[in-house]
Amino acid sequence: MLNQLFSRLWSYGVFCFILLMLVGYWVFTLNQPISIVTPNLNHHNKLNCVSYAPYYGKGQSPFVVGIKISPAQIDADLKRLANISDCVRTYSVGQGLDYVPEAASKIGLNVYLGAWVGWTNADNEAEIKLAVKLANQYPDNIKALIIGNEVFLRQEQTPATMHRYLRYAKSHTKTPITYAEVWEFWNKHQDTEEYVDFVTVHILPYWEDDPVAIDNAVNHASNIMDQLAVTFKKPILIGETGWPSMGRQRNESKPSLFNQARYIREFLQMAHQKNWQYNIIEAIDQPWKRVLEGTVGGYWGVYDTTLKPKFSLSAPVAERVDHALPVYLGLIGAMFFTALSLFRQEKRIAFLFGNACLGATAGLIGMLQYDYLIAACRDTTEWVALGGVAILGWLAIIAMPLHLTPLRLAKQSINAHAMIKSVNYALIIAAIISSYFVFVDGRYRDFPNLLFILPAVILSLGLIVSNSMLRTQSWMNYLLCALLFILALLCILKEPNNEAAIAWFMINLLMVLSIWPRRSSMHKTASN
Repeated sequence: MLNQLFSRLWSYGVFCFILLMLVGYWVFTLNQPISIVTPNLNHHNKLNCVSYAPYYGKGQSPFVVGIKISPAQIDADLKRLANISDCVRTYSVGQGLDYVPEAASKIGLNVYLGAWVGWTNADNEAEIKLAVKLANQYPDNIKALIIGNEVFLRQEQTPATMHRYLRYAKSHTKTPITYAEVWEFWNKHQDTEEYVDFVTVHILPYWEDDPVAIDNAVNHASNIMDQLAVTFKKPILIGETGWPSMGRQRNESKPSLFNQARYIREFLQMAHQKNWQYNIIEAIDQPWKRVLEGTVGGYWGVYDTTLKPKFSLSAPVAERVDHALPVYLGLIGAMFFTALSLFRQEKRIAFLFGNACLGATAGLIGMLQYDYLIAACRDTTEWVALGGVAILGWLAIIAMPLHLTPLRLAKQSINAHAMIKSVNYALIIAAIISSYFVFVDGRYRDFPNLLFILPAVILSLGLIVSNSMLRTQSWMNYLLCALLFILALLCILKEPNNEAAIAWFMINLLMVLSIWPRRSSMHKTASN
């Protein structure tokens, strides 16, 4: 009996140690800088142009009725952007953005001035007239008027109406006129070339119907440009290109800070070699876009919302820069779990060692979970839902030392057993709901791997190695296991090359393991 107990406890301790080493190594690798090509830029050593939208502050969104961006903010923003680019592209002249040409003229910035075209003809005409007026007022620094942005993609106006808008603008200003659209829709509406001075195309490998892996992304952009050069006679501006730094992986197309830096730097080098005219989307992260596009929509900027550069255009780039924070959080977690064990009168070295390792691992995962929640939660509902899942996971992990309690505290152990069992069922239901939403609305839903991975591992493998699996003997378990497996499998079948989908499937398999019907030896051992 003692040899059996000793073996079980050291198995648990070694398991928690290995888990800590794996998670620690993962965090360590995320913090390692990796070299990327240093691109050649223009003669000012700057980007050609960047998309500028000023809606990065708390509560700022173009959907807020009556919002008007202050001239002071625009002045400050453009002065900052002048350090990295000779030009900004805007999408509207409403909500205070009609001040951009004046602000840009003060500091020598050029502007691709956008006039927003939506559903309402009266609003469109007023927007275009104001844009034309500004173009005539600031002819020296407005490089072109961009009349409409992805209107055909959104199906908000007919080609005939767009051609009328373009004709009006062209007849009322000497400033060059263009229209901006995803490259596929330019191919579908090639006759629009007749009404513009140059063709403005959007090439976004991440958003392609068949998403492109980062390894092939710049070559994909190059192939598209080669095709367009054959199709159109007029000059071509790449009006949008870029890569998101955070959000949902789409098949092989993975958002990450490193991938964003890599794409932009490799694209800039290709643009230099092929003499492309381009605009990078975008200058500053736009949290409000998460409402339209999911998490990924808010993270295309080269600056974050605190107006700090997200990466260098020359130095090696790391996915994370945590400094000593992981060490501190790991130590805090280890001390908390050790104190919890001591409070429960735990004196067994193997068990104290295992719990300390588990606490350190929880500290590291908690750091990653916090960043995920900040990025993904768009409103109170999502904070409650996703934050609730995170709390459930933490309850399961904290209950682990209580579940594997000394035999003399068997009654308290049984209470912890009930707590873990309840939390586990709640997590499983949350996982089933998550899989359903990812499957039916996958374009804009994230795989919540970070919220589930540690409790899934602990409540399956952790309990197995400690010989303390939960006792489950219900037909409901078979149903839950089937739902977990089938829905997670459907997510993979939908995106077979998606690493996040594969990881989600594995997490769900672990959760299946945690409730697969079995008899528990835990209470039999405790009663002895």
